[in-house]
Amino acid sequence: MSATPIADLAFLSDRHSCALVDRAGTVEWLCFPRFDGPAVFAHLLDDDAGHWSVRPEAEGTTTRRYAGRSLALETTFRTAEGEFVLTDALGLGPDNDGHRLGTDVPHVLVRRLSCTSGAVDVLVDYRPRPEYGLIVPLLSHLDGGVAARGGADWLVLTLPVAADLHDGRATARIHLEAGDVVHLALQRSTLGDAVPAHVWAQDELAALLDRTLASWESWCSLHQSYDGPWADLVHLSGRVLQGLSYQPSGAVVAAGTTSLPEGVGGERNWDYRYAWVRDASFTMEALWVAACPDEAEDFFGFMTTAGAGGIGPDESLQIMFGVGGEHDLSERTLDHLRGWRDSRPVRVGNGAWAQRQVDVYGELLGAAARLADQLPALDEETRWFLASCADTAAVRWRDRDQGIWEVRGEPQHFLYSKVMCWVALDRAIALAPQLRCEHRVDEWQKVREEIADAVLQQGWSEEAGAFTQYFGSTALDASNLMMPIVGFLPADDPRMLATIDAIADRLTDERGLVYRYRTEEGVDGLAGEEGTFLLCTFWLAQALALAGQVERARAVFEGAASFANDLGLLSEEVDPESGELLGNVPQAFSHIGLVNAAWAIDQAERSGR
Repeated sequence: MSATPIADLAFLSDRHSCALVDRAGTVEWLCFPRFDGPAVFAHLLDDDAGHWSVRPEAEGTTTRRYAGRSLALETTFRTAEGEFVLTDALGLGPDNDGHRLGTDVPHVLVRRLSCTSGAVDVLVDYRPRPEYGLIVPLLSHLDGGVAARGGADWLVLTLPVAADLHDGRATARIHLEAGDVVHLALQRSTLGDAVPAHVWAQDELAALLDRTLASWESWCSLHQSYDGPWADLVHLSGRVLQGLSYQPSGAVVAAGTTSLPEGVGGERNWDYRYAWVRDASFTMEALWVAACPDEAEDFFGFMTTAGAGGIGPDESLQIMFGVGGEHDLSERTLDHLRGWRDSRPVRVGNGAWAQRQVDVYGELLGAAARLADQLPALDEETRWFLASCADTAAVRWRDRDQGIWEVRGEPQHFLYSKVMCWVALDRAIALAPQLRCEHRVDEWQKVREEIADAVLQQGWSEEAGAFTQYFGSTALDASNLMMPIVGFLPADDPRMLATIDAIADRLTDERGLVYRYRTEEGVDGLAGEEGTFLLCTFWLAQALALAGQVERARAVFEGAASFANDLGLLSEEVDPESGELLGNVPQAFSHIGLVNAAWAIDQAERSGR
């Protein structure tokens, strides 16, 4: 059974794929060559699903940090005999600069061992298991490394010492003395690649790692200028969101992993390695604060290409896509994996791709309005696509849907979905000159008012004393905190203040962390419970800041941010009993919430409210 605490995981990215490394120097997750590709290491989901550990033979202590302003990890191991630093990164190629990251990558995980004092014996344990642990590959010696063949994968481990090979496993011991530097690497290719994976020279790996660090530093210098409260967390969140974007297409994944559960032992285990319209649009808006979103044009180009085949008044925009724009994300279970802490099933693919969620038009047009300055010359296809999103929202807002939380129960008239259709039309009206759609404004304004009237009349519950989850319900839903955030109502409107207070009082745990909704009310069609949602808690902080309650906002923000791990990373949820992080990691939603709440608090303080 895999039981690594989610808070122990560090995130590496080359903007094509990602790796997760634990405190002990073990790579527990790695997908090549895309975020949603089959994992080479999936130890997170089963002890037998592959890993690559580098650790001292002797017992000692460990500290870690990100190297400078990068997503390269430095782990320092101290033993009684000596100390060494392990630096891990997914390498960036020579064409990367401060403006663009991930334009040229060799698909190499590089690991530098630098002995800083004394002498240390380091143990290497390499167990590749392609296709989520299904394959035990054939290992063979190479000059300066180890080859692994199995299925579609050709893996080459650069290892400049002799290795013992047995049962699909390579083990080795590296003796280091003060001043010694050794580089290891793992590269993957497929049977048809023109340039197969190969053993790397030590100077090549040194240059690759140095270039990777320099590229991240250059990008941060050009793009990260936020100077408000919690700047370190905001900047780290900006790098994480950049790291969750897929450079070749402009897509943004919701998280780097699949099937890390929302409740230990439960069935709420989903594959988040895809590009949700909602999450990706929110990411673009958060990057507006945390880092200049120079990828905005790429993102809207991706959305136009991926979504254009299913948009129009008689169609519904698909809510998510593969990182290459794929539509069919059919869900299946990997029954050979036990799951994190026996949380089954382990899923790949996501059945939500076939759901109808009418909020997506508002999130997409909201991002377009926020990033209008980065989109000065929209091409004809993108203008048509965004205008068609508004037209579709003007028709589809009356529909029941599965809502922002992708419930697998019966569709409802979810309030959040109606509000986001209002946002779609509101932002389309503002963008009309840029979209060359001035002739549609009158109709868009008319429907926008119809939506507002319906929300105010049918979304408010006197019994609940708040806006509720769906029309006719008395249940609370944290997504209604978005109403003032998107400008539907002022945060200090009495109805909004009552809703904020109701959520703070009745939809939180003893730590003040916010649930999405009460799972026992059964609307989502799933068994079991889940943790509190970090995004929703940051929404509460943001709404309080907009209402002028800055001290309350600060307290809520700091309560949520305190659950970031030692590197500043957040997953999706927090276990209400143990306080452990739960869910897929790193979670874009959580880092988006952190960025936007920090910015709102900063703006409120600067305005003197």
